[in-house]
Amino acid sequence: MDKIKEKLNSLRAEADAAVDRAEAAEAKNKTYEQELLQKEQEIASLLHKNGLLEQDVEKLESRIAEAKGFKDDEETHRSTAESLTRKIALLEDELDNAEKNLKETTEKLRQVDIKAEHFERQVQRVEQERDAWEKKYEEAQDKLATSKRELEELSQQLDSL
Repeated sequence: MDKIKEKLNSLRAEADAAVDRAEAAEAKNKTYEQELLQKEQEIASLLHKNGLLEQDVEKLESRIAEAKGFKDDEETHRSTAESLTRKIALLEDELDNAEKNLKETTEKLRQVDIKAEHFERQVQRVEQERDAWEKKYEEAQDKLATSKRELEELSQQLDSL
């Protein structure tokens, strides 16, 4: 009888530990989901900024074309072209940086997705373990109830003798 109680206590402790692990895994999963949402927002922001930069590049390129059409004032044309060229170079650098950031963020997002999937699998596994332990616990409860009935019946038979 004491062994059964010890076993039940042990099963309860293991079930509690499994629930704690499942809750911890769910908390981690929630954290990863929040990080994922943040990264998605960063990606959207970078894409928007990239689009704006591309528009700026197009505008500056059209201004360069206009500047080339004005050959009357060569000095003005030259300084304007140099200015626009510098702006384009700066914008191209910004575009390169934005694309680099986008690639890094996409990679981080992919890694977060992988981690989230990993933790989801762990949560599923822990839940399956918990369900198995609950089933074992219920079976043990049924066996205990059956043993008690058999003991009662045996006790009554002995008393009637």
